[in-house]
Amino acid sequence: MAGDQPRFLTDPPRFVFFTGKGGVGKTSVACASAVALASSGKAVLLVSTDPASNVGQVFGVPIGNTITDIPAVPGLSALEIDPEQAASAYRERIVGPVRGVLPESAIASITEQLSGSCTTEVASFDEFTALLTDTDGAVSRFDHVLFDTAPTGHTIRLLQLPGNWTEFLEAGKGDASCLGPLAGLDKHKTTYAAAVAALADPDRTRLVLVTRPSRSALREIDRTRTELAALGMHRQYVVVNAVMPQQQNDSDPLADAIIRREQAALSDMPDALRALPQDRIDLKATNMVGVEALQSLFAPTAGVDDAGSEPAGIAPVADAPLVRLIDDIERGGTGLVMCMGKGGVGKTTVAAAIAVALANRGHDVHLTTTDPAAHLAETLQGGLAHLQVSRIDPVEANRAYRERVMATKGANLDEAGRATLAEDLRSPCTEEVAVFQAFSKVIHESRSKFVVLDTAPTGHTLLLLDATGSYHREIARQMGDSGHYTTPLMRLQDPELTKVLLVTLAETTPVLEAAELQHDLERAGITPWAWVINNSVAAAAPTDPLLRQRAAAEVDQIDTVRAKLATRYAVIPLLTFEPVGISALESLTAH
Repeated sequence: MAGDQPRFLTDPPRFVFFTGKGGVGKTSVACASAVALASSGKAVLLVSTDPASNVGQVFGVPIGNTITDIPAVPGLSALEIDPEQAASAYRERIVGPVRGVLPESAIASITEQLSGSCTTEVASFDEFTALLTDTDGAVSRFDHVLFDTAPTGHTIRLLQLPGNWTEFLEAGKGDASCLGPLAGLDKHKTTYAAAVAALADPDRTRLVLVTRPSRSALREIDRTRTELAALGMHRQYVVVNAVMPQQQNDSDPLADAIIRREQAALSDMPDALRALPQDRIDLKATNMVGVEALQSLFAPTAGVDDAGSEPAGIAPVADAPLVRLIDDIERGGTGLVMCMGKGGVGKTTVAAAIAVALANRGHDVHLTTTDPAAHLAETLQGGLAHLQVSRIDPVEANRAYRERVMATKGANLDEAGRATLAEDLRSPCTEEVAVFQAFSKVIHESRSKFVVLDTAPTGHTLLLLDATGSYHREIARQMGDSGHYTTPLMRLQDPELTKVLLVTLAETTPVLEAAELQHDLERAGITPWAWVINNSVAAAAPTDPLLRQRAAAEVDQIDTVRAKLATRYAVIPLLTFEPVGISALESLTAH
C-alpha cells in the first residue's frame, strides 16, 4: 500500500467496523479503505448496514442486497443490507414452504405477523450475523470484510442483537406477540453465538471510531467506545476526519474560526480516546464521490491557492433565512414539526432552533427526539419558559410498556401465565412496539401545542414509520368502511397537522439521500413541507481558497433543491461559532 497508509489499516484483521456519529464521513473512510486494501491485492467485501446506505452512489454502481463487483476497482465487491429486501426474503423463507398447504386465511395471518418493523430488524440482523460466520459460502473468498455502519445508536443496537437474541432464546420464549419473526430464530442459536465470538475476538475484528474535530462528535465516539468495549470489542482505533488544514495566511475569519474551534475540541479530547491509536485526515476540497476522489482521501490536502486552482467567482446564494419558515409554521397554528434526514446534517440543531424561536414567541412547545444518540440537552445547554424538552428513550419506553402490559393483560393471569407473559415481553421485538407507542403519544400531544420532533437518522426513522403504517393497516382492517378513526399515520399525512422538514447539506450525496427520503415519504402519503440546507459554505461567502472550492461545488446542489425538489426552503450558513446554547440557537433565527 502507499505511504499514506493510515494506522488503522496496518495489518488489519478480517473484519473491520467503521462507526460514529452521523455525517462524520464513515462511508467515505470505509470506501477509501476498501479501495486501498483492494489496490494492494486483497479480495475485499464492503458491506453497508445503514438502512440509508449511499455506497452505491459513491461508486456510481447500483448495489443492493446482493454481492456486487465494483468494476473500477479489481478485487472489490460491495453489498448493501437493504432492510426491505431482507425482510421480504425472510418472510418468503417462512411463508413459502406452507403456501398451498395451509388455508389462505392462515397464510394471511402469518404474513400479517411478519409485516412489522420487528421482522425488518430480525431479517437485517440475520444477514449481518451470516456475514460474520460464513466459512464456506460466498463470503469465505474475501480476505477482508469492511462494515460501513449506520449512525451510532442504530449500530450499537445491531451489535448488541446477537447477544440479546442468544440470551432470549436460551431463556426460552412464550407465545410471543412477535411469534412470526421469531419462528426462524431458534435454529440459528449456534450462528448467533459464533457472531458474538467473532465480534469479541481482536484477531478477527477491529473497530474504527470515525469522528470529526468537534466536541459533540468526539463525545459521541467516547460513549460508543465504552458501550462497544462492554460487548468485548476492545481493539479500537480513532480516525478524526475532515480536519481543516492550517492556513497559509489568516485573512479569512471563517477559516480561522473553524481552525481554532477544531483545535480546541481536539485538545479537549477525552483521555480514553487519546490513548487509542489515532489517524487524522485533512478536509478535502471536493466531495468523496468516485474512485479518484477516494484514492486521495488519506493523502495530505494539497494547496489550493495556486494560480488557476481557485474558482474565479461563486454565484451568490439566494437569501432564504430559517426565520421565514418559522413565521409560516407559527401562522399554521399548533401541530407537529418533524426534522428528518441523514445523520450529521444538523437535524438536532435545526429542531432546537425552531423550538426556541416558537417558545420565545410565547407558544407552549414540546421539543423531543427519537434518536438513540440524542443530544438535545447538550445542544440547548439550558432551559426556557414555555419549552418542555424530552427524549423517547427506547430503554425507558420498553420498561414502561412492559409494566403497563403486566398490569393490564397480566392482571387476571395465574402465576404461570404471568411468567409466560413476562418472558414474552423480554423479546428484543418488544422495544419496537414500545417506541412506536411513545411516538404515537407525541403525535397525539401535537393537537394542543407545538411539538418539534428531532428524528433519528433516515433509516431508523423509516423503520418507525413502517411500524406506524402497520398499525394504520390493522386499525383500518378492524374498523372497516363504517368506522370513524384517526391513526398516527393519518395525522402525519395531513399537512395542516404535520410539517416535515428535510434537513440536508449542500453536497451531492446528502441531497441525493434527502431526495430519496422525500420519495419514500411521498409513497407513504407524507409530503415534505420544506427543505433546510444547513452549514452552507457558499452562504457564508468565504475567502479562503479551500473553502471557496467547497463553496463553488455547493451552488449547483442549492439550485437543485430550490428549483426541483422543494416547495419552500431555507439556507443556514456555516457559522464562525458552534450553534450550542440558547443564545447561539436564537442567532440562527434572528430577523
